[in-house]
Amino acid sequence: MRDEDAALDIVQDAMLKLAEKYGDKPARELPMLFQRILQNTIRDYYRRQKVRSLWTTLFSAFSPADEDDHDLLETLEVEQGSYSPTTPHGSLEQSQVIAIIEEEIRKLPPRQREAFLMRYWEDLDIAETAAAMGCSEGSVKTHCSRATHSLAAALKAKGVEL
Repeated sequence: MRDEDAALDIVQDAMLKLAEKYGDKPARELPMLFQRILQNTIRDYYRRQKVRSLWTTLFSAFSPADEDDHDLLETLEVEQGSYSPTTPHGSLEQSQVIAIIEEEIRKLPPRQREAFLMRYWEDLDIAETAAAMGCSEGSVKTHCSRATHSLAAALKAKGVEL
């Protein structure tokens, strides 16, 4: 990893998972368990980064060029006083893309839509989303992955480039 802070966070998360779930295991088993947990935590981190990167790239067209501290969700609000592009064409294009995204999110199966919105709109982590949905973390990952792929395919089919 190139980001030392992220690496330290990953190791810390892996250590917490080991302590929470496997604290009752014999000490000789802990190094192998930790290694596996660490590998899975690293994979989860990169998968999450990949998905966030995809959506950041998609929505980057909506961010003002001169603003560094930009909240994507504030930009997507279609309300009076929200950010609007400087040209009428840009404004129309933004509202059309937002409408397409909202439409495609509504078309997702309920569990996929719920998982997607909790993970990427509400910024909950996998464990929090699983607890809120009453399912396993693996199910949350599956629902989010399917939702992301469905949305990307639907948006691409409608001419929205990622």
